[in-house]
Amino acid sequence: MAQTKALDPDVVTLDIEMPRMNGLEALARIMAESPRPIIMLSSLTRQGTQSTFEALERGAFDFIPKPGADASNGIFDIRTDLLAKIKNAAHAPWPQGGPPARKAPARAASNLSAQVQTLPAIVAIGTSTGGPKALQEVLSQLPAQLPTGVLIVQHMPVGFTAQFADRLNHLCAVAVHEVKREETIEPGTVYIAPAGLHMTVSRSGAQYRIQLSKSPAGTLHTPSVDVLMHSVARVYASQAMGVILTGMGSDGAQGMKAIRDAGGWTIGQDAESCAVYGMPRSAAEMDALSRIAPLSRIAAEFPSSRRAIGNSAILRPAESQRCRKRVSWGSIRILRVPGGTRKWNFVSGPSANTRPSNTGGFPGTSA
Repeated sequence: MAQTKALDPDVVTLDIEMPRMNGLEALARIMAESPRPIIMLSSLTRQGTQSTFEALERGAFDFIPKPGADASNGIFDIRTDLLAKIKNAAHAPWPQGGPPARKAPARAASNLSAQVQTLPAIVAIGTSTGGPKALQEVLSQLPAQLPTGVLIVQHMPVGFTAQFADRLNHLCAVAVHEVKREETIEPGTVYIAPAGLHMTVSRSGAQYRIQLSKSPAGTLHTPSVDVLMHSVARVYASQAMGVILTGMGSDGAQGMKAIRDAGGWTIGQDAESCAVYGMPRSAAEMDALSRIAPLSRIAAEFPSSRRAIGNSAILRPAESQRCRKRVSWGSIRILRVPGGTRKWNFVSGPSANTRPSNTGGFPGTSA
């Protein structure tokens, strides 16, 4: 504690298991007295993994497994990963006075409203650094009667995903578990890909199933968000929904693009609410996102509420290039495209005395 105050480092690495003051106690002290990004070093024991997720909930930036018994060699095994996490922590948004405050949920702007034509039949989520906290916030808002299954790839070391899934299962209304073998996708269930195996989907008749494999080999991450989302795009096409959350790197960008190109709905977390704006930024740069939203609004985009999805702006790749202006009045949406053509989207029927003006607009509305 004294060294943290004296040296004022940009980032602190903190062992969860220490002789005099354990890591959780030290984390609480640092965050209260001189807050800054903290990376936890954790053992692979059950107690160690539970403490790790508690530390993340209390404000730790990220974590990394400790080297094994042969620490002199083990430190070199985690050197590259540790340095990458330290660099990302040092450059992450971190206002003076503590970690970023949770913002109130944002409301969808009415002048961007459009109606989703096909409700998603599956939701695929990809995330990395900052993902455990982000996923907890999103999944804890979902109802138990969620009409779809949710597939998640969270970059995480081997030995942590099962405990992570168990923790979420106790905190959320939806059922959450780590996938251990091939199984049928059920609504109201969240499936976490196990570390070390890719997760894909297949269809057999009316059934959609999850499959686990070490193929393809040579991917930067296993499981890979791209592998999952390419699979979802092939099997579900326009009935797929892809979500990319906080994380470093670009895993998931190509998969999100595949879902959008297949006619699906894709959402990226905004820069302001990301711990690391890497994966969502890569997807945005590839024009793979239908919508960008703050973390607090991601759950509202899920197919648990037709109204929530109906209040989100869809920008189909072709349509986004053609639309010049969008006007909203009451429950009728008007799209103006080149050549004077107007597309009318009746979200609900207008009243009997409502009539368009000669210009195609409505009284008091600029078309």
